[in-house]
Amino acid sequence: MAALLAEQAPTMLWSRRAELAEQINERHINANYLDGFELPANVRATADLAEAVGDAQIVVMAVPSHGYRAVCAEVAAHVGAGVPIVSLTKGLEPGTGLRMSQVTTEEMANNPVAMLTGPNLAKEILGGQPAASVVAIDDPIATVLQRRFSASNLRVYTNPDVIGCELSGVLKNVIAIASGIIEGLGFGANTRATLITRGLAEMTRLGVAMGGRPETFAGLAGMGDLIATCSSPQSRNNQVGVQLGQGRSIDEVLGSMNMVAEGVKSSPSVLALGRRYGVEMPLTEQVVAVCHEGRSVGDALEELMHRRSKSELA
Repeated sequence: MAALLAEQAPTMLWSRRAELAEQINERHINANYLDGFELPANVRATADLAEAVGDAQIVVMAVPSHGYRAVCAEVAAHVGAGVPIVSLTKGLEPGTGLRMSQVTTEEMANNPVAMLTGPNLAKEILGGQPAASVVAIDDPIATVLQRRFSASNLRVYTNPDVIGCELSGVLKNVIAIASGIIEGLGFGANTRATLITRGLAEMTRLGVAMGGRPETFAGLAGMGDLIATCSSPQSRNNQVGVQLGQGRSIDEVLGSMNMVAEGVKSSPSVLALGRRYGVEMPLTEQVVAVCHEGRSVGDALEELMHRRSKSELA
């Protein structure tokens, strides 16, 4: 996202590690996470958060959900009132189950808060491949953000349904783990299509119960991101599932990763939301059982295939 924004204006990245900031500034690369890609020269980096956000016109939050509030509180001490805060994070806060826009509003009540989401796998975006995204905020500033985030290879739409867009980004990560599991088990297109379709139904049921609009889940934030995340080896959540399907334990899988798979952390909170709103979440239930309760993928599949028969529209 920093690389895209740099097409229009100088862009500053904040890094927790000074050595990574130095690598970006001197060599214009991020070798650990985006090996093989060169960042634009006007993307600068710093390990000083005050420097990064003090004069910012827009602040983009790309922090994993488990550390989001802490960083948000630090940002609040340095960012100007009225500066838009745009979250890229597709997770729920552990413990509270709050969406990132809710967390941001609690920490920065004087700043408008938006969500940018969609089928936006990082390496494809940096490779210049055409894509689209959604900026979600119920405020006239949506069109300003739309212009600022649009780029030569990224078409940005607006959507006032923050709840639906944000929940889509959370829920699709859980379904992507399930999709990866069926891939790891060696199943084909029929099984994947079934999984994605029933996953979308599950996402929509919960999203609408929580106040989202059903059409949002059929759009870029919902179906679009779901297809990309369930189908691509670039998706960390999908790859967690693949390795689980191949027989590795969740501890082995997570221990081998250097980036966060939000679906693993968010799945218990998603299941808790489903129970709170009285929404049936069979796929999420089995992802939680495999990732957090020690259930085998074989037993999880057996549970799903032998559920009570019902109408597809129920």
